[in-house]
Amino acid sequence: MKVVVGLSGGVDSAVTAHLLKQQGHDVLGIFMKNWEDDDNNEYCSTREDLVDAVSVADHIGIDIEVVNFANEYKDRVFSYFLSEYEAGRTPNPDVLCNTEIKFAAFLDHAVKLGAEKIATGHYAGVRQTADGKFELLKGDDDSKDQSYFLHRLNQAQLSKAMFPLANLPKKEVRVIAESMGIPNFAKKDSTGICFIGERPFREFLERYLPKKPGKMVTPEGDTVGQHQGLAYYTLGQRGGLHIGGARDSSGEPWYVAGKNIAKNQLIVVQGREHPALRRSEVPLVNTHWIAGDAPALGNGYGGKTRYRQPDAACAYANEGERETLHFHEGQWAPTPGQYAVLYQGNVCLGGGVIA
Repeated sequence: MKVVVGLSGGVDSAVTAHLLKQQGHDVLGIFMKNWEDDDNNEYCSTREDLVDAVSVADHIGIDIEVVNFANEYKDRVFSYFLSEYEAGRTPNPDVLCNTEIKFAAFLDHAVKLGAEKIATGHYAGVRQTADGKFELLKGDDDSKDQSYFLHRLNQAQLSKAMFPLANLPKKEVRVIAESMGIPNFAKKDSTGICFIGERPFREFLERYLPKKPGKMVTPEGDTVGQHQGLAYYTLGQRGGLHIGGARDSSGEPWYVAGKNIAKNQLIVVQGREHPALRRSEVPLVNTHWIAGDAPALGNGYGGKTRYRQPDAACAYANEGERETLHFHEGQWAPTPGQYAVLYQGNVCLGGGVIA
């Protein structure tokens, strides 16, 4: 088949392209440029990544094209990102980036080039069931599984997707890259904001959202410090609170436990296991179910309220206009604006935004 691969300049997409060419596919690499605001900034690695991507394409022996989706990224991802922070929530741009850029703008472009499939270096899988539906599967490497970030893909998008790294552990991917002489086999994984890079986050937000200082208070209403703006903090956050003055005798660190938007107050507690940081019921808004229909009501599911955590046993409920995950044990700091994702075994069913 003709397969268009998203070449990012990283090792995962490089091995993806190599494996597909090995399998006999007609492979074209595309490098996406999606951020232009501060290209010369030390935190923006676009130029270095492009050099690496071109080097990989040359080494493998495939053509590469550079496309610019900066306008689409600003309109579909970054504007939402800022509006959510401004509302006091904590969005996950990587999820939206996959839905709106990699599997929408990029997919549309690839199809125009004659692609039958697109491929990325995600650690996830896709399969077609007997009734013709497409399922999103976890990657075999639990430590790298990225199905969480892909949970908003729909049937049309999954029908065009290939994930050649689905069954490979990350260590083996690096071994493959080194053995075939790929120049970036040891390149560090990116951990920054999708397409924006790794940068001091509060400083970055301050360029777009004004400071709105207010009080840091305990659940009992005691003032223990000042915050710089609710947008700059997220539930469960420990660092950067700079709380002085009133403390209990435990000497435990402070954590963000909530936000009172109306009063512009940041609610903080002492101790990681403070009850205010745990929630068993996680209500969802803006849900998306990969099969097209909501799951069956009841138990038998696993859920995640953040990427880096194991599945936790839960039940799915649809109570009128509000869908809810009922976890058997309280989850630590489920964060409004982030995504809760539902699984049945190794099948990712979809999820929603934490309300």
